[in-house]
Amino acid sequence: MKFNPAMNHVYLNDAFKSSTISINLNLPEQSTSDCSLGASFQESKELVLTEDGRKVPPAASRSILDRSRGCFENCKRRLFNKRTLHKRLPILRWLPAYRSEDAICDLVAGISVGLTVIPQALAYAGIAGLPVAYGLYSSFAGCFVYIFLGSCKDVPLGPSAIVALLTYQVAQGSWQKSVLLCLMCGVVELLMGLFGLGFLIDFVSGPVASGFTSAVSLIILSSQIQNVLGIKANGNTFVEVWRQVFANIQDSRPTDTILGITCIVVLLMLRMLSSYRIGPAPDEPHSRCQRVANKLFWIVGTARNAILVVVCCIMGYLLHSDQHGAPFRIVGEIPPGLPSVQWPPTSLSANETADGNPLGFVDMVHSIGSGLIVIPLISLMESIAIAKAFAFGQPIDASQELIAIGTANILNSFMQGFPGTGALSRGAVNNASGVRTPLSNVYSGTLVIVALMFLTPYFYFIPKATLAAIIIAAVVFMIEIKVLKPIWRSKKSDLVPGIGTFVACLVLPLECGILIGIGINVIFILYNVARPKLSFELLLTQSGIEYLMITPDRCLIFPSVEYVRNWVNKHSIRQNVPVVVDASHVYGADFTTATVVGSLISDFQQRQQLLFFYNLKPTIYELFKQVSAAQLVVYYQEHQLENLLKERNYSQKSEPA
Repeated sequence: MKFNPAMNHVYLNDAFKSSTISINLNLPEQSTSDCSLGASFQESKELVLTEDGRKVPPAASRSILDRSRGCFENCKRRLFNKRTLHKRLPILRWLPAYRSEDAICDLVAGISVGLTVIPQALAYAGIAGLPVAYGLYSSFAGCFVYIFLGSCKDVPLGPSAIVALLTYQVAQGSWQKSVLLCLMCGVVELLMGLFGLGFLIDFVSGPVASGFTSAVSLIILSSQIQNVLGIKANGNTFVEVWRQVFANIQDSRPTDTILGITCIVVLLMLRMLSSYRIGPAPDEPHSRCQRVANKLFWIVGTARNAILVVVCCIMGYLLHSDQHGAPFRIVGEIPPGLPSVQWPPTSLSANETADGNPLGFVDMVHSIGSGLIVIPLISLMESIAIAKAFAFGQPIDASQELIAIGTANILNSFMQGFPGTGALSRGAVNNASGVRTPLSNVYSGTLVIVALMFLTPYFYFIPKATLAAIIIAAVVFMIEIKVLKPIWRSKKSDLVPGIGTFVACLVLPLECGILIGIGINVIFILYNVARPKLSFELLLTQSGIEYLMITPDRCLIFPSVEYVRNWVNKHSIRQNVPVVVDASHVYGADFTTATVVGSLISDFQQRQQLLFFYNLKPTIYELFKQVSAAQLVVYYQEHQLENLLKERNYSQKSEPA
């Protein structure tokens, strides 16, 4: 047994003596100066000190017009000041200090990303079940928006594999629903950002995000097997896709299969080439030839997708004949020029639906369902992942990212695009290219516009197997197997939500899978809230009286209080000594807690056992006092426990010999 309680982890609330709250703490008499200080404090409440140093009457004594005018002025000051403008328009922070060196680095990064996004956009449109042109339509408008509203220099907005797959599962390949989905998701994201709901991403834990990303990667990889084999195999889930693959595998085309596998191998080899270096260590001097060779390796490895598309496009053109066509499946005709700016579709005629029934705006929104929540959440998760990967410890404003992504998607919908966000593969290219500011987006967006205006006739001969290979070579590295080992070593229970999310996303539609994963996580959180850790130890007062100190480690709220009550009663009956509840870590409580605390005090009174509360916060004391004012005993300094025991004539019971 210890002689003194651990006083180094609690605060001594000496300021409580001068508080205006009337609490009987058995404290010494206050001096006249303390009383006069309290009186002057009470009198000072008659006037309110404003920010500009003026003393004005409280709001209750002012007219409604004055209060409305004051509220309007406060809102204007909060919204229209330099800090808020710099927060909501990040371009104002970096543009005044923009230099020519930054412009060169942004130009190189923008071109590198542009050469990556064009083939990816063509491929990701296929994941969304749309013609390849819609991938390009989704790739340029958001770039220009992000220059003004984006808070992270490494995020390149455009289509992503995960969001494209979610778009397919929601819109089922309908370009009208996909464009409307882009608008609705943009509105939801913008509203979430304006209301500061970026914190919602915190409810997606690391294991859940890893399970979701791994499952999506497998689904995307599986969905592209059909293009590699040259067959048709559509499905919403992993199981459905593979069932279709095995059902139609006898129709596979050898030329597509050979081309697809060859492209995958070439892409993986070129990916390794981007990190290959010749010569001495990086911190040692290199010859000019070595520097040129290393730079050439990096350029070829970074632009591998564009190089492969160009080579295979030329091959498709050379092997194409008017009589027999190409030996493999090709993309086909793409409408030349920029998309027409128009309002997103708000209805579908009978000829535009699969079942022949027309759909109005409400019906189309209803068909989107949970996608309106899941897609914005996943879009934010992808952008935040890029920002965190290259932020080097700098804070990330999730709400501002939502505003940027939402505004970009709203503009994209008028360009006939489907939802987009940041993509980690392009973010890595951006960072490796030495990007300095979000202005690099203007160059990648311009490259997409040039491709739409002048290069679409040449995209006709791009093999579908090549686009499938680009997707497979990209998503195969998104399967996060490496996180299993550290999770297993650190906390095995975290594998449950991760594996649960992974399995649910493979078997069910993705929006259901991610919601199940979040639900499992919430259950774990609620269980921890409902089962706080309680420690106890037998201590001695200065006069040698034994008592039991019980210390909860967190707030006491309604899911946990019955458990705490039973736990305290169980150990108190076993020890049969005065009990002290150390409330130093209890920073919050609710009405249910106060009611159960009243019942706990009654339990102790019925068996004539003493119960005290130590270091209870004043706000919580006021809450408990409403339920059990007379029986609640609180103290804040150690020596007061001796006085409380003496006042109640408590004497230590001697143990039998």
